[in-house]
Amino acid sequence: MKKTLYFFLPFLCSLSLAKPDVEYELSRTYNNIDTPKPISVVVMPDGSGKELLVLQGGKVLVLPKDRSSGKPQIFLDLTGVNMIKKAFEEGLLGLVFHPEFKRNKKFYLYYTLQDPKRSRLVERRMSKKDPAKVDEKYERLILELPQPFWNHNSGNPIFGPDKFLYVSTGDGGKANDPLDHSQNTFALYGKILRIDVDSRTGDLPYGIPKDNPFVGKPGYRPEIWVLGLRNPWGIHWDHKSNTLFCADVGQNRREEINVIKKGGNYGWSYREGTIKFPLKHREPPADSIFIDPIFEYDRSLGLSVSGGIVYRGENLPSLSEHYLFGDWGTGNFWGLKYGEEKVLGIQKLNWSHVEDPVGETKEPGIPAQITKGSFKPVNFCYDASGELLVLDWNGALYEVSEKR
Repeated sequence: MKKTLYFFLPFLCSLSLAKPDVEYELSRTYNNIDTPKPISVVVMPDGSGKELLVLQGGKVLVLPKDRSSGKPQIFLDLTGVNMIKKAFEEGLLGLVFHPEFKRNKKFYLYYTLQDPKRSRLVERRMSKKDPAKVDEKYERLILELPQPFWNHNSGNPIFGPDKFLYVSTGDGGKANDPLDHSQNTFALYGKILRIDVDSRTGDLPYGIPKDNPFVGKPGYRPEIWVLGLRNPWGIHWDHKSNTLFCADVGQNRREEINVIKKGGNYGWSYREGTIKFPLKHREPPADSIFIDPIFEYDRSLGLSVSGGIVYRGENLPSLSEHYLFGDWGTGNFWGLKYGEEKVLGIQKLNWSHVEDPVGETKEPGIPAQITKGSFKPVNFCYDASGELLVLDWNGALYEVSEKR
């Protein structure tokens, strides 16, 4: 039996096109599979249509074609690796396939390690003897960042349309950016990095693209694409519009969605969103230029933003070309339409649960009465058909359908 969630989509922005409200439903899927702390769904780019589910605890599952099946395959199991001391933000946080995967069979993992704490980006590949299995002996370390604290590890590296790898990094953790990492141009924390995994620059295990914005600039690491981020939880390249979106988790006043521009400074920790950060007893340099988020919200709507994809599927025409994202703390959803270098419309998805006849929820997931923490959207992903899957950190995956 599937549990169904209904929600309604009022248009909140005067720029939005006038449309009738649309009713949606979220139906739990893969509910016969144990999926604790799902992080992302990634489709293998080999033509097979295989959908991989990345779990924060260290497993990567091959989801069955039959979504009612309870028999997933194991693509990769890192549960024996010492990745986690605090399961809140540590663990396996990202997987991405090389753009030339069909040829080179390579993919990349981003995860944390303990004793000492650090974040690692590594290259793995499929076995030459059995292309359906991972080569257990091959691992190439691309990047390793010591982590002073347990949180703000960020994750989800992605390839851009230029075939370079973009890696988001948190500010090192704790509160108030205590080590001033995000504005430190000698440090790789609180940034989005852009590297070439197919070449080498000097002694580095990766190449520095020549058109990176700070190449040759004294005092700057050349890997940096942008700076001034806190804990980017979700970067997404919309290849069709050539737009890089970033959901950056705030501290206690603002959550923000940014469009990433080459060489940009997004303000943390001089400010949080568009407002001055009140606990930082220093002023930015007089010549500082900060890029505003394209959308921000305060604590009345949520406390931890989760990105996010631009939806271009067929089942939800009213959400076509909208960047979809949510809040991990409250379960709120938004759809944002961006084009012509501006926000064309922003929609908040208000939803409620339809109870069963006896008024009780018989399956895990979203309860009959929504409370703080009862539903934690951690990611919005494509399935093999380009349709939307919503991942709940509490351990559930949801399909989305539209009703009129």
